[in-house]
Amino acid sequence: MTSDEHDLVEAARAGSPQARADLFGRHWDEAWRTARAICGDGHRAEDVAQDAMLRALAQLDRYDGRRPFGAWLRRIVVNQALNAIRRDRRLVPIDDAPPVESGREGWEPGLLAAVRSLPADRRAVVALRYGMDLTPAEIADAMSLPVGTVHSRLARGLAGLRAQLEVTDAR
Repeated sequence: MTSDEHDLVEAARAGSPQARADLFGRHWDEAWRTARAICGDGHRAEDVAQDAMLRALAQLDRYDGRRPFGAWLRRIVVNQALNAIRRDRRLVPIDDAPPVESGREGWEPGLLAAVRSLPADRRAVVALRYGMDLTPAEIADAMSLPVGTVHSRLARGLAGLRAQLEVTDAR
């Protein structure tokens, strides 16, 4: 973490609204992209990213300044996104879900729909790897998982995507 960002975090901890706004502004895009990669829906990603940012700013006393602020925030965004997926799956049957929008990251709508159909844990790993270009070690850190588990979920997620896309292509 840069000394400038360290100073911002300390000022935000002390209650500075400007420091909180600056941290929000610096990290909003990555928080939104992370949420978007996992949730697959831009509107849902906005809600998730905003909730995660507000949660992080409210819990700055838990932040360990020896680690990068962005990595800590990413973990919060991932957890919020996974919780949102679980809530959505309980509330909305998949057939009634809103249509998947075309990805800002260049993903085709069919691929986004296939990613959305994966179980939440596999969806998150696939989305972080290919949507956010994180390494397996970075994903492990963001999700509090062993790297081996990340590789396993990634392999199973990709196998699920292949099967899903082959079924779609056969139609």
